[in-house]
Formats: sequence, structure tokens, C-alpha cells
Amino acid sequence: MTELQIRSDEGSDGARILHLAGPLTLSTLFEFQELVRKDRHSNGLIIELAEVPYIDSAGLGALLGAYASCQLHGQQFALTNLSPRVLMVLQVAKVNTLVPIFDTLAGAEGHFAAKAGNA
Repeated sequence: MTELQIRSDEGSDGARILHLAGPLTLSTLFEFQELVRKDRHSNGLIIELAEVPYIDSAGLGALLGAYASCQLHGQQFALTNLSPRVLMVLQVAKVNTLVPIFDTLAGAEGHFAAKAGNA
């Protein structure tokens, strides 16, 4: 698979969920970046990566850009369902110590709901 497919849903807590399928690389990330920039009205952004087999440095930069954008606009952010290969890239770059990562989509949504309840 050489193209990136993106499906957008709304989570139970008002967060936007982007389901990515395919590699997140320099040649595939432009639509992803556009979708991230578009929405400033949701409670946050969850990026579901179960079907992303790999990312390159540009894909890593796009994920960090999405995280920074959410931070700038006061939105929550999470990554979920990472493949071992994608998780390894995040660990090598030490991004896993910066960005919230969850094993499941339900775990990320539960975290968002808990933070909203504490706000």
C-alpha cells in the first residue's frame, strides 16, 4: 500500500478521530496535515494508527506538528493502536515520552473524558 487513506469520525466526547491506513511518509502526509489544520472546534484529536505499517521522518514530523497544533489551541491529543514498527520509531525519537499513546481507542477516549471531567 503506497497511499494514505484517512477516515474522520467524531468520538463520544466530541474529539475528532482520524483513522489512518497506509504509510505516513513525505509523499502521503499532505492530506493528513490539511485535515489537522482544518478543525479548531473539537475537544481534541485522536490519531488511530492500527493500519499504518510505517512512518518516515516526515511522518513523524507531521504527528509532532499535529500535537503542537493541539497544544497551541488548547486541545487534547493522543495516538492509539500503534504497530510495533511505528512505536519503535517513536521510542527511538523519544516522542513516546512527550505524546500520550494508548493501546486502544477506548483508552484514549476514556483519558479525554477523565481530563474533561477534571477541568
